[in-house]
Amino acid sequence: MDITAAADTLRARLGDRPTPDIAVVLGSGLGSVASAVMDPVIVPFIDVPGFPAAGVAGHAGQYVYGTMGSCPVLIQAGRFHHYEGHAMDVVAAPVRVAAKLGVRVLVLTNAAGGVNPELEPGDVVLVEDHLNLMFRSPLIGPTREGEERFPDMSEPYDAALRKAALAAAEELGVPLRTGVYAALTGPSYETAAEVRMLGRLGADVVGMSTVPEVIVARALGLRCLAFSMVTNKGTGLSPEPLSHVDVQEVGARSGRVVGDLIQAVIASLPEGAQSRGAK
Repeated sequence: MDITAAADTLRARLGDRPTPDIAVVLGSGLGSVASAVMDPVIVPFIDVPGFPAAGVAGHAGQYVYGTMGSCPVLIQAGRFHHYEGHAMDVVAAPVRVAAKLGVRVLVLTNAAGGVNPELEPGDVVLVEDHLNLMFRSPLIGPTREGEERFPDMSEPYDAALRKAALAAAEELGVPLRTGVYAALTGPSYETAAEVRMLGRLGADVVGMSTVPEVIVARALGLRCLAFSMVTNKGTGLSPEPLSHVDVQEVGARSGRVVGDLIQAVIASLPEGAQSRGAK
């Protein structure tokens, strides 16, 4: 995929507006977060060279550029998944495009199943680490310009941003757990045995996204923050069968909480902190 061509197309659509400081990736059922963007410019994925349309229900499949508070942000309403048949280059392309536009902070959201039995549908988890159980890396192949060959993953989710998120949650009176996100390829939901395995490996939530994007973001030097919306208990932890419709409904009900957290974190960052690290 031609990342430069994709970035140039987006930049042309934004006109003379300021370069976005922060990119926000919205997972299943969380599209309402984009409604908080002021003076939006909307660009469908299919208008971006090399981008396919979004193929999963609950993903709008468009960029929404505007401001949150005084900060220019680029909302990615939807994402591409490896389970759709997309190569990892396609899955990670939006991150590379965002970096090309000048974004230095990447905020990711996802719908996830609860592996930790204490988690309930509607809970929000601040991701502090992850398990890449996709057993694939979007960095395989020649090293791309601007990317580190062997990025350090000792702290994939920025400590200062996580501290800001926890402070924002306390200020808003929002319960915010911390935990480990396990990424599997999907698209089937996990078996009860797999959920038990994930728990023993240290996972709190499980999903089918986010990790490839974070790996590329770290290779590019972007700071990352991620929120998982628990949309269901993992198989074996609830007698109810899992349904993507339920995932969307819980995400829609609780998406405002995630949106409020994201806006509060963005507002808490001092000007210029996006690149140098908030303290």
